[in-house]
Amino acid sequence: MIVVIDYCVGNVRSVCNALDYIGCENRLSAEQKDIEQADGIILPGVAAFGFAVNALGKSAELVIEAANSGKPLLGICVGYQMLFDSSSELGEHKGLGLIEGRVVPLPADKGLTVPHMGWNEVAVSPEMHIFDGMRDKEYMYFAHSFHAEVQNKSAAVAYTDYGGAVVASIQKDNIYGVQFHPEKSSDTGLEILRNFEKICMNRI
Repeated sequence: MIVVIDYCVGNVRSVCNALDYIGCENRLSAEQKDIEQADGIILPGVAAFGFAVNALGKSAELVIEAANSGKPLLGICVGYQMLFDSSSELGEHKGLGLIEGRVVPLPADKGLTVPHMGWNEVAVSPEMHIFDGMRDKEYMYFAHSFHAEVQNKSAAVAYTDYGGAVVASIQKDNIYGVQFHPEKSSDTGLEILRNFEKICMNRI
């Protein structure tokens, strides 16, 4: 079973609906018992970074403990951004510190629209399990104004091009993150979620 962390921010229910659609057993919860018993955890989110971190509250420590124990963790959008050390969105905010890096604004000086909203091509990294079986390039749906500057050199990274290389996805051991929304990325996004379920069940 996959537990989707319930902290009343953004797209938690839509992620559960996508998991239901692919037949993946899941539960929306922030209870310690559920998190400890889960095969894997998804941390979604659509909100400003600071608001999301505050809303996560005491569940943050449960997520950190689960990830440090080796349990697969997938962060989506702001849930992905919270995996890093900090963010400068609407002030300085501390993240979960699971991956070395910092969340900063997308550059607004390149004639591109910010926030970045819509479909963009992701250059798939073959070493990342979450893209198992996919083509070299896939289109995903993005909605964000900030992006992560990754400082962990051992992490595997996939990029999209939006006025330059922007990190679209990351893998550090059992910790996965995607800036895009797999639950809004049609069949390709559903395949991302299927792959995460396989990872949780030790089938990848």
